[in-house]
Amino acid sequence: MQNLFDPAILFFVVGVLAGAMKSNLEIPTAISRFLSLYLLMALGLKGGFALSHSGLTANVGISLGAAMALAIGIPLLGYWFLRRFVSSFDAAAVAATYGSVSAVTFVTAVQYLENQQLAYGGHMAAAMALMESPAIIMAVLFANALRQKSGPESTQPSFSIGKVLHESFTDGAQLLLLGAMLVGLLSGDAGKSAMQPFSGDLFKGMLSFFLLDMGLMAARNLPEVKGKSPALIAYAVLGPIVHAGLALGLAYLLNLPVGDGALLMVLAASASYIAVPAVLRYAVPEASPSLYFGLSLGVTFPLNILIGIPVYVSLAKVVLN
Repeated sequence: MQNLFDPAILFFVVGVLAGAMKSNLEIPTAISRFLSLYLLMALGLKGGFALSHSGLTANVGISLGAAMALAIGIPLLGYWFLRRFVSSFDAAAVAATYGSVSAVTFVTAVQYLENQQLAYGGHMAAAMALMESPAIIMAVLFANALRQKSGPESTQPSFSIGKVLHESFTDGAQLLLLGAMLVGLLSGDAGKSAMQPFSGDLFKGMLSFFLLDMGLMAARNLPEVKGKSPALIAYAVLGPIVHAGLALGLAYLLNLPVGDGALLMVLAASASYIAVPAVLRYAVPEASPSLYFGLSLGVTFPLNILIGIPVYVSLAKVVLN
């Protein structure tokens, strides 16, 4: 319950209520974009400063390897399950959405860990960046295979894997996150002191403002879920719990620290509602955007923000301590 009384979470609730009441409260798109970039830059700096202390150790490599294993395994598992209930193209798109990650969920989890005074590795921001692209690539591979199966009558063009890779690795948000990590790593303690007013003091307020906007978006996309298969709603609710459980098991086997394990659980449980849907609109046009976007933003995102994060952290404390 303590998480619900955090100011940032309360502003998310305010946004949800305002959206549900069809209020005219609105955050301009340009400001929302700025807030998103600010959070990624601040997160990257925090991660870089932490890495400047810990260095690139074997534990860092193990954590990043675990993140990549989840980024490949989760969309495979999701596709295998979902194709029983929806078309194969929709299954590929939803699996990719849930196989990728939500930066805002991750940033909120980082703030929660800091409130709990629970240490975590700065390299987990790099884990987040690594986990975004594999699911997109797999969705494109699935879609191309499905088109080839349908034979010459298929009119949808194949989407270039090279183009997907280029978009993934040159995406502005990704570059900003990794660039900020590099700046933090190179500047160390001196950089941390210089940037404290920007990446430290302002962070909570900026996150609160952004979560207000996310609450508005979540409320306005919830109607997209109406009329969907109960199996899909169940997947949007229970899938993230299963994915978090897989991450917890992996963290236990690899003996990861509590903070890193908790963040790995959050990453596995989150679903993309920005990067992946943007690519899927063009890469898999046969899939329904209202399906994968509505489930991730209307159901999974608010559940993770309000309930999931404290539950995942609590489980990590019990199992990994």
